Amino acid sequence: MTHFVDDLLDVARSVPGVVALRWLGGRDGGRVREEVTFGSLAERVERTASGLRAQGMEPGDRVLFSIRPRPEGVILCLAVLRAGGAVVFVDPGSTPELFAARIAAAKPRWAATEALLHAASSGPLRGIARSRGLLLPDYGRLLVRHLYTGAWLPGVPRGARRVTSLGRVAPGTGRASASPTGAGAPGPVTGEADREALVVFTSGTTSDPKAVVHTGRTLGGMLDLFARVGDLGPAQRAHTDQMFLGLPAIMAGGTWEIPAKAPKDAPEAFARGVAGADSSFLVPADVTALLDALEAQGRAGGVGPAEGPAVLAVGAAPVTVALLERGRRVLPGTRWLAVYGATEILPAAVTDADEKIATAAEGDLVGRPLDGIGVRIDPEAASDPEVASGADGERMVGELVLTGPSLMAGYLSDLDAGRPRAVEHRTGDLAYRDAEGRIVLVGRNRDMIIRGTVNIYPGLFEPRLRDLPGVADAVMVGVPVPDGDERVVLVVTAEAGDSHSSRDPHTGTPEIRTGTELTRSVGDQVARVVDHGALPDLVVEASHLPLAGRSRKPDRRALVSLVSPVTGTVRA
Repeated sequence: MTHFVDDLLDVARSVPGVVALRWLGGRDGGRVREEVTFGSLAERVERTASGLRAQGMEPGDRVLFSIRPRPEGVILCLAVLRAGGAVVFVDPGSTPELFAARIAAAKPRWAATEALLHAASSGPLRGIARSRGLLLPDYGRLLVRHLYTGAWLPGVPRGARRVTSLGRVAPGTGRASASPTGAGAPGPVTGEADREALVVFTSGTTSDPKAVVHTGRTLGGMLDLFARVGDLGPAQRAHTDQMFLGLPAIMAGGTWEIPAKAPKDAPEAFARGVAGADSSFLVPADVTALLDALEAQGRAGGVGPAEGPAVLAVGAAPVTVALLERGRRVLPGTRWLAVYGATEILPAAVTDADEKIATAAEGDLVGRPLDGIGVRIDPEAASDPEVASGADGERMVGELVLTGPSLMAGYLSDLDAGRPRAVEHRTGDLAYRDAEGRIVLVGRNRDMIIRGTVNIYPGLFEPRLRDLPGVADAVMVGVPVPDGDERVVLVVTAEAGDSHSSRDPHTGTPEIRTGTELTRSVGDQVARVVDHGALPDLVVEASHLPLAGRSRKPDRRALVSLVSPVTGTVRA
């Protein structure tokens, strides 16, 4: 199997005049800022890859990547892979300690960053970023080779190379190159499918950062599966800011249309752009923003039903029946798909809205496994033996275990330590398979909150939260909202003598309060001890925590029910 970048370049050379990338902009998001044909895409990827090699990039080099989806960033990402490097995604909004730990774990030799991010992390915009609670790391101080996109801004480190210059200058000459590789330039590396290609940090602590590693082969498997999900083909238009649908679209000979802003930031513009597209992909929270915008337009005098894409895939977080029902109502001409998977293996299963809604009473149907995805149910991994036997005593419920062509190579710490590659992924989801072989989820085997595309493990942060002044105990819970997302609520109790509750602090139903001195104090300090992606939406104080089981652990289900009214969400 060849590297998927080699396959993509072969496609590009076969249809050189077709538009591969279209980047939108303008106030209304409808102006075309840039178009890149397949011929130009192939040439720019090759030139940039040769420029990277000429600058010293070696096969296996890791590149810290902090560039939003747009042609320059897409081309650089492909060029890094073409040159034999690996792209490393790290959230710059994590705590400084965790960011440093992740950099130490990844050991990147390069950093590719937008000039604007340099300005916001060390230049004139740093104060504004900090005033908004964003403690960005100083990228310029990283001891790596620096690349940047966009126009130069104060804060860009000395010696950094602008990405566009890599494809224009012949190495060692200072002159424009007349050939794709440049005179004397090291050529791109022929893709090795089993070489590390992508590193994505998903969770972890400062002592044990957790990152998923994909190779060119597993990324190729992922893109192939997504092409089947979206039924992508030549001349189709995919309107999305998600690379794992955009890349399959251009590999199929279609056009990846990149919106001016993320859907949640400009839903009205996204609604205009996605109308009439062949396909799109959104996370549930973005779907809610899109539907809100479309319904507002309808109330303002829209005529007839709104127009959407032919196919809209929703995933990266639980997709609820309520969200799909609303989607069908607002965009009746769109085929709605719910995609199931994890960073470790994505996508794994798919179902459409009609099927999921029709089987809602049986559990959370996530659909039929995609071709090549292996499914195993492990009943012995279920934390509750009674659940494993099933409510009716017939079906077998257990932890869902998956294999397939998009399975990660492994976790970064394991691979760097020389441990064997992953052969399966234990999802942590409790599930069973129905008579038709479809996967139905019935719960989680371990505590985890899903908000947007972020998996939040409360156990990673609760010990540090309990060390905050005035806090006796701290528990993070996820309160489901109708679109399938979860609101993160931090529940704290006060140290002895500090509680303002009028009830006995150890008996009866806990009293939940907001706006107390303790919640304000914790709210002011929480950004120091919790990742940016895991920051709570709300901090509440409880008179005491409800306990359950022989172990007398905090009853998280009871807490969700108790805090739901406070968040304005009714627990389903």
